[in-house]
Parts: sequence; structure tokens; C-alpha cells
Amino acid sequence: MPTSTWFRLSVGKREHVLEVAMREFGEHGYSTGSLNTIAREAGIAKGSLFQYFSDKLEFFAFVCDEVSRRVREEMERRIALTDFDQPFDAWLFDVFCEWTEYMAEHPLERALTAALHFELDNNVRSVVRGTSNQHYLQVIDPMLRLWKERGAFREDVDLDVLITTLLLMLPFLALAPYYDGLDPVHDLRGRTPAEQRPVIRQLIAGMRPMFARDDEEDR
Repeated sequence: MPTSTWFRLSVGKREHVLEVAMREFGEHGYSTGSLNTIAREAGIAKGSLFQYFSDKLEFFAFVCDEVSRRVREEMERRIALTDFDQPFDAWLFDVFCEWTEYMAEHPLERALTAALHFELDNNVRSVVRGTSNQHYLQVIDPMLRLWKERGAFREDVDLDVLITTLLLMLPFLALAPYYDGLDPVHDLRGRTPAEQRPVIRQLIAGMRPMFARDDEEDR
């Protein structure tokens, strides 16, 4: 957690430091991200960072948590506007499209998402991925349980497997269009959100046997 000194900064100053840190960590990751660069571009002394956070890892973890929270809150807002009267797979398509459009529109948040997923140091990764996964689960878990209560799934659906599948799918869809080597099958690299939609439909169709009711499997 940041110190009380951090919270005594103006909102504008905190936002500026965060934006600079997002850019530096998003481009270079934790290990090679430079606190000197962050301090210089934020217009503060490097020592000030250690008045706000105990060390580099705490700072990086805070930035990742803040970004994950922003992403979650925006996706919660977008999901609330989707049509819940349509079938689950159509709704999931809409959610995935909102997700890919958000990532296309927010390069800093996308870069931080990549930084925390690609982090090589196991100790660092366990900290930032653990927090990030909780933000994902705060959205995915209640949504899937709501759909189950509405009878959208087959009786023997394994929600844990479905949740795990979505936890894998979301980072893949967020990052594969922007980073080399992540998608050797569907060739998402360089595709716009509109161009990603046929692949999204294909992926959801492949998931349907996991959740579709018997009376819907031939639909």
C-alpha cells in the first residue's frame, strides 16, 4: 500500500505519476522499467518515490492494481449496457467485442496488462497476477453464476472450467493483436477489433459444448 504521503499529493499529481509509470512499466516491464525515468518525466525527485512506496515492487504492484481496477470498472460499466435477454453465447460475443475495443482504445492499460502477464520474475508475477486475477474474477464469477441461475447452461456445466477458460481467453484477446508470437493459429496480430470478430465467433462456437443446453446444441 502507498504511504500517507502519496495520498497527500493532489489528485492531478498522483494521476500524472501513475500515467508516467504506466508508460514506463508498460514499455519495459518491471525488471528494466526505470524509476529514474519515471521520476524525471513525472517531475519529482527519485527519492520522493520512496516516500510514496516502500520499494520498486510495491510501486509496480500498485500501478498494476490501479490499472486492473480501472479496466474492471470500465468493463463492468460496458457489460451493464449489454443485452441480457439474448442467449449466453451472443451476450459473450458482445462482451468480448467490448473487451477488444477497450484494449484497442487504451494503449497504456493494454501495455500494463502485457507487462504483468509477461513478467519473468516468478515472485513479482505471483504478486501482480494474483491481484489482476481477482479483478477478472470479480466480473466473471458473478456473471456466470447469474447466467446459470437463469438456466442458460446445461445442467452438468462445470463453472470452474468455464471460468478458467475465460480467464485464459481474455488476456489472449487483449494482447494477441498487438504482440508477436502469441497467436500462431488465428493470425490475430495486427487485426482491428472489427477484424477480430470472426475469430471471436469461432472461439465461442468452440466453447459451446461446455455450456449449451441439449435443446440448444443444434442451434
